[in-house]
Amino acid sequence: MKLLLHTCCAPCAIYPIETLRQVGVDVMGFFYRHNIHPYTECLRRQETVIAYAESIDFKVIIQQGYDLEGFLQRAVFRESNRCEICYHDRLKATAHVAKKGNFDSFSSSLLYSKFQNHDMIRSIGESVGKSAGLPFYYQDFRSGWKYGIETSKRLGLYRQQYCGCIYSEKERYFSSPDRHKG
Repeated sequence: MKLLLHTCCAPCAIYPIETLRQVGVDVMGFFYRHNIHPYTECLRRQETVIAYAESIDFKVIIQQGYDLEGFLQRAVFRESNRCEICYHDRLKATAHVAKKGNFDSFSSSLLYSKFQNHDMIRSIGESVGKSAGLPFYYQDFRSGWKYGIETSKRLGLYRQQYCGCIYSEKERYFSSPDRHKG
């Protein structure tokens, strides 16, 4: 099977790539850029994906452009549903690239993270796959969570501290002044 793996970042891709290769899947990556903010963070993650891919002989398609405005237009006033919007954008783009590249299926390294909504990812992936005429490959990769972290640290890979968008960056780093009152 030839599978296109949406690769959100190098650390999250380690375990899925290894697992898929072990069962004979011909896996290739797709790095989606529009949801990673700020742009300097996007570039840092992209550089890490490219360096890691080269080290394991893993081919990756890098999305062109940087549609920050489009992402924000879809998310603004829908911040509570932003992850659903983001999952849809990434999986739809992956499905289109996979269809165009004659892949047999597509999936996502998001399925490695214990912080992501697997039911939602699976549902959106299956729906997008049906529309694109290409099956979404679901596998729960969370059992490799610790392994992926340890491996990424051992390899000295850049490990981001938030999912990607400016909203998740704020949730990770912003601390209300009220939290510091005695």
